[in-house]
Amino acid sequence: MSGSADVIIIGAGHNGLVTAFYLAKAGLRPLILESRDATGGCVANETFAPGYQAPLANSIGPLRPSVARDMGIGRAVTFIRPDPRLVALDADGRALVFAADPARTAEAIRPFSEKDAANYPEFCAVLRRLGGFLGDLLEMTPPDIDSPAAGELWELLKTGRRFRSLGKKDSFRLLRWGPMAAADLVSEFFETDLLQAAVATRGVFGTAQGPWSAGSGAVLLLNAAIDPMPGGSSVTVKGGPAALAKGITEAVRSVGVQIRTGARVARVIVEEDRATGVILEDGTEIRARAVISNADPRRTFLDLIDAVNLDPGFMTKVRNFRMRGTVAKVHLALGGLPSFAGVANPADLHGRLIIAPGIDYLERSFDASKYGEIPQHPFLDFTIPTLSDPSLAPMTKHVLSAHVQFVPYKVAGATHWDQHRSDLAAVVLRTLEQYAPGIGGLVEATQVLLPSDLERTYGLTGGQIYHGEPALDQLFTMRPILGWAQYRTPIEGLFLCGSGTHPGGGITGASGQNAAREITKALKSRRT
Repeated sequence: MSGSADVIIIGAGHNGLVTAFYLAKAGLRPLILESRDATGGCVANETFAPGYQAPLANSIGPLRPSVARDMGIGRAVTFIRPDPRLVALDADGRALVFAADPARTAEAIRPFSEKDAANYPEFCAVLRRLGGFLGDLLEMTPPDIDSPAAGELWELLKTGRRFRSLGKKDSFRLLRWGPMAAADLVSEFFETDLLQAAVATRGVFGTAQGPWSAGSGAVLLLNAAIDPMPGGSSVTVKGGPAALAKGITEAVRSVGVQIRTGARVARVIVEEDRATGVILEDGTEIRARAVISNADPRRTFLDLIDAVNLDPGFMTKVRNFRMRGTVAKVHLALGGLPSFAGVANPADLHGRLIIAPGIDYLERSFDASKYGEIPQHPFLDFTIPTLSDPSLAPMTKHVLSAHVQFVPYKVAGATHWDQHRSDLAAVVLRTLEQYAPGIGGLVEATQVLLPSDLERTYGLTGGQIYHGEPALDQLFTMRPILGWAQYRTPIEGLFLCGSGTHPGGGITGASGQNAAREITKALKSRRT
């Protein structure tokens, strides 16, 4: 069997869908091949008990505004924007509420520290300015280091001018803070351990870095470019992420994109150093002008391409691209709403909650994962999505969906992680019990998704939720590999569009939109 298409996109994750949308708008005929039976990739719900659904991602990016506008997503889904965005729970029974209004948050900080309350509005303003500058970098294609084109040189010149416009103080901050540890960065503004840790989590979430790791400051700043508020995003959609995946899929189909689910790509066809199509697991061969992979870089180059088609030096760099996942998911079906110490108003529970009561707490949790151990005091970032969307559980009941960090991909001395699945669930429940006494008595069902589960079910190599560690040496011109950060690959006609490319990140659609722009240029220049 055989077929053909203008371009083939491997994977119907959100970046693959976004890429297809923009290529179709440019006049091409994309065909998306998805191995699973559903589109959206990690933009999904998990049905883990009868009547209970939990989001795989506890917040949406937020989706890049231009992507949401162009695809008309606001007409297809209802976005939920909780306020407060975040509640940080303290071990002493208090809680720190991060509202959308900096002044309101400053008042919540005041009982902890007058000094920190006074500094908070300034910190928000600094993040907004630096995030604005970095936001422009997220939208541009990293330049070719060896031979930058005239347009790339012009973009770099404009970037230099924007950098100068930051002023001496902010430009100096940017240069210092990027290589810094997030713990050092936040200590320049705040003295309260709970506040420091709450802000520093934005530099370590989803990474194999602790708050004292060099370069975690850069991750914090890049997240500020997506959403400048210190508490981070808590945007969700009614119906959970699956509703967003459905809305994006409908937008893609409306512009003529074909999507085939249950179609697993076994190999990319390479002829005379050029990608000319794919072969599916069932033997079907599909030819195309170009092949675009939404899979992570290691899966693309090590699993889908014959090694003889790539330079050994390039393959070594691919193997060295770090993809060590550190995040597990634990979902709880609850018979009622738990009460959290320090949170008097249940309305404050509509956003995200975190258990990371101090910098040292975070670092010790990270230390355990480095040695293949389950952290006994994990960093938890969780939501109770049923407060804003009761449709996710039976009436009067609730779902608690927790990201658990730092969880090692492999447990030292264990032949299989499944031996410790119940251990992790017990650690999470014991930790929650300290902050929400009695929650254990409400639990009716539990689901544990390990990094290996995320790899097996959602194709995340190593369980790395960002398709690659967001570290200083794997960002911008070095994402995924120095010299190949323009969504192209050493094989002509083969491109990348997933989160393993610049700018990476969560559910924003940014990598897909950027990639579509460059792929369109490349295919048009080839045609001429």
